Amino acid sequence: MTRTELLARLRTTPRWDVLVIGGGATGLGCAVDAAARGHSTLLLEAHDFAKGTSSRSTKLVHGGVRYLAQGRIGLVREALAERATLLRNAPHLVHPQRFVVPVYRQWDRLMLGVGLSAYDWLAGSRSLGASKLLSVAETIAALPTVRQWGLVGGIAYMDARFDDARLAITLMRTVLDLGGLALNYLPVEGLRREDGQVRGVEARDAERGERFTVAARVVINAAGVWADDIRRLDEPTTSSQLAPSQGAHVVVDRDFLPGDTALLIPHTADGRVLFIIPWQGKVLLGTTDTPRHDTPLEPRPLAAEIDFILDTASRYLTRPPTRSDVRSAFAGLRPLIGSGQGSATASLSREHVIQVSKSGLVSVAGGKWTTYRRMGQEIIDRAEAAGGLVRRASATENLRLHASPDSPSNDVLGTDRHSIAGLPGANRQIHPALSLSEAEVRYAARFEQARSVEDVLARRSRALFVDTTAASEAAPAVARILADELGWTEIQASEMTEAFHQLAEGFR
Repeated sequence: MTRTELLARLRTTPRWDVLVIGGGATGLGCAVDAAARGHSTLLLEAHDFAKGTSSRSTKLVHGGVRYLAQGRIGLVREALAERATLLRNAPHLVHPQRFVVPVYRQWDRLMLGVGLSAYDWLAGSRSLGASKLLSVAETIAALPTVRQWGLVGGIAYMDARFDDARLAITLMRTVLDLGGLALNYLPVEGLRREDGQVRGVEARDAERGERFTVAARVVINAAGVWADDIRRLDEPTTSSQLAPSQGAHVVVDRDFLPGDTALLIPHTADGRVLFIIPWQGKVLLGTTDTPRHDTPLEPRPLAAEIDFILDTASRYLTRPPTRSDVRSAFAGLRPLIGSGQGSATASLSREHVIQVSKSGLVSVAGGKWTTYRRMGQEIIDRAEAAGGLVRRASATENLRLHASPDSPSNDVLGTDRHSIAGLPGANRQIHPALSLSEAEVRYAARFEQARSVEDVLARRSRALFVDTTAASEAAPAVARILADELGWTEIQASEMTEAFHQLAEGFR
């Protein structure tokens, strides 16, 4: 459906059962769960789907080795169960990933072996393969560029990787498949009340300025790091619940870690772990945990964060990556549950909290991509009670997501690929360093609600996050195709191109 058709449906629906604010992992999970239960469902996103934190993760679907070390057994067990569910329901987006931990002290080899054996045990029948102690030779074979001096061996274990933004777009399409409605660029600016209860929102189309008064039986606040802002629309004096934390990542060329095995650095100077992961033909390194007192829409990695990642990786690689090797650098904000004062974020909870205000607004704080589906299920359980909806069982555990193929595939577009093949420009590549075709840009505009050059190059494809220079060079061509699809003038296409160039400067 075109945006015109989607907005028409919004205008002509008198009341929704469930209205979700926020188009990130949590909000999309809620909308899929509600729509799958048969509730009339609307999701409104202020910017683009996964514009914020949900496109800036470490690209892992995992139980969390670090959480196991912290004793958060319940969180790990739940996440490992959800990992299996995602592998089953989105085999084009989620794939098993082998990790190797290089070991330089025998004591670490013993302790890590015990910990990863517990990880295997918690996965149970959902295990992707047992962890294994490796010799020095086996470790080097798996990680050809690992630092060999002092190496005493390694430990291999299995987890999973995914494309976060692509999963978000797939969930949006799943909402539509289930009869729900999801719209981007429709910020919520106020809450609507009936008899003292929140029963809808005031929203605005950011593109044309049209305002909407939308009625709903229950409203869910899933705005991520901006959830406190929505809570204050309901209760202006409410205290902050979230303590945002910034996680930075850098991307370098594949020759820094050739092959398909990822590397886990188990102990960093700040008490975290660091991942070095093959991703999108490059290598992703991250992440950090830096407290923030603000929540910018476009956070930038701090120079100290980039230096920390590169310095830590250099201690484990034969060829140290430098600033000149960075192809892209990006940061995301985690909505951690805390005092709201932005301190000691490494120790704050990655779990989630669901609250229902006196006026019936359902708010969720915290959480992570791996458990998005389970969070959505729990939130809709609470929302049914808060909104007086008919209680229905969740149907998402075995719900295959949009375009899901019958077997694992490395094509993130899944069964949609055949539709793209019939569009103009299917065989015309946008840029020699990118796999993106002209037809994929047209498809993004027609069927995936892409409304800007950024939407295409940052989230419908991952060009901005993989190779910032190539993405910038491709921007004018993408703008010309979008102008043809969306009816832009030459001036609008030029403005969109320049806006993307300015954005890309922050990724260098």
